Amino acid sequence: MAIKAALFDLDGTLMDTEPQYTIFWGRMARTFRPDVPELEYKIKGSTLDRIFSLYFPEKSVQDEIVVQLDEYEKGMKYEFIPGALDFIKELKSNGVKCAIVTSSNQKKMNSVRLQVPEFDCLFDHVFTSEDFTASKPAPDCYLIGAKHFGVAIDECVVFEDAFNGLAAGMAANMFTVGVATNNPPEAIRDKCSYVIKDFTELSFKTIASKL
Repeated sequence: MAIKAALFDLDGTLMDTEPQYTIFWGRMARTFRPDVPELEYKIKGSTLDRIFSLYFPEKSVQDEIVVQLDEYEKGMKYEFIPGALDFIKELKSNGVKCAIVTSSNQKKMNSVRLQVPEFDCLFDHVFTSEDFTASKPAPDCYLIGAKHFGVAIDECVVFEDAFNGLAAGMAANMFTVGVATNNPPEAIRDKCSYVIKDFTELSFKTIASKL
């Protein structure tokens, strides 16, 4: 099968933002849920709604976190993982549709666009948490991506770094590339189809030969 669509998670996969989120959610955990050890790692890849339903059910706490998160994301650094930009451009030059499939919301994506004005030119579509109801590790977000482009499951490639995201890609029965930016390769090797350290290790020809 030829690759027709590449579906990318954003944080930790395309952009080196996960260490910043670890700091933020670590602070929220110490403030509101000191009873949940390593909460900042458990929530990776989850939508805000899922995080709230699992760990912060009180409305007043949710409201406080939203205020702090919105302000925090405005000041974050949004820098691409090594090789990511060149790889995306190579995919597009080979006719592959490229999309972001993120658990973040539109408000966060607006913060990204302010720092990276060319962001929307790189992708054919940006799917956010507003586009699906079931959070990763459910496969819904990736299935929606395939449907949007009108391509078959086996014509899609998923790129993910977090355990929840990898589980979503595999549950969608798509070839799933694990990007070992925040977890060591051995920790994700059995949770995906193929592992890379970053995108400098990947080319269109390489990934096409794996399908």
